[in-house]
Amino acid sequence: MSASVYSAASSNPVEISVLVPVMNEAGNIVPLIDEICAAFQGRQFEIIYIDDASTDNTAAELAALLDKVQQLRVLRHATRSGQSAAIWSGLWQARGGLIGVLDGDGQNVPADFLKLEASLLKHGVSPAMALGIRQCRNDSQARLWASRAAKWIRAGLLSDTHPDSGCGIKILPRSLFLQLPFFNHMHRFMPSLVRRHGGAVIGVPVAHRPRQVGNSKYRIVDRLIVGIFDVLGVIWLLRRAPAEGAVTELHRPRRSAKKKLPRASSRKGPRQ
Repeated sequence: MSASVYSAASSNPVEISVLVPVMNEAGNIVPLIDEICAAFQGRQFEIIYIDDASTDNTAAELAALLDKVQQLRVLRHATRSGQSAAIWSGLWQARGGLIGVLDGDGQNVPADFLKLEASLLKHGVSPAMALGIRQCRNDSQARLWASRAAKWIRAGLLSDTHPDSGCGIKILPRSLFLQLPFFNHMHRFMPSLVRRHGGAVIGVPVAHRPRQVGNSKYRIVDRLIVGIFDVLGVIWLLRRAPAEGAVTELHRPRRSAKKKLPRASSRKGPRQ
């Protein structure tokens, strides 16, 4: 898969773009960026933070790192638009052939990107996404209950068999990501959307750790209520998906060069 994945960036040195959407994550910025840099040390990569109109010190912390971390780029939404919109903003600015997505709360471990990337490249040339499966989740019982309920709904209505569709760490080719339909909360349905476009979803066990700074933005009741409408919308998308299969381009046959006949000698023979 390596040739096809990196072909989009063949004329540009960036191999992978790591997108980190954040909203009020002051205190988590520096440690997470340090870990991302350590994970990709010696590689050509970029880190794109998308600040979704934070009201704390997030913007100041990111601005202070721009001179220190050459791989860092910072985008900022003037109006809060949500996590999916932040990821989409970063995707369109990304220069890497591979796109990594990471939650900005520090609960995902950036070193796991290497396992995800290895699994993706091992898969072959067909389009695919490598998505984490959190081991020993460090979340409240309420969040775990909500995740189990969402998993049951997705499995029953969307045939989403991935055991952890809500995991925040993933890697996929930029070319595949750009084919997915964009809508609010799309990041929760990535496995279904990838399969809709003929891609495979590869599950990879990843670490999960407790949040060290700040509070979760996860509001369980609101998310469950909104999620019902999201599921209905995704059901419609799946049913309306095109079925063109793989698309290939025909190329003109190469014309063989015409063989030049040897010229007859212009010299006259000896006089008789």
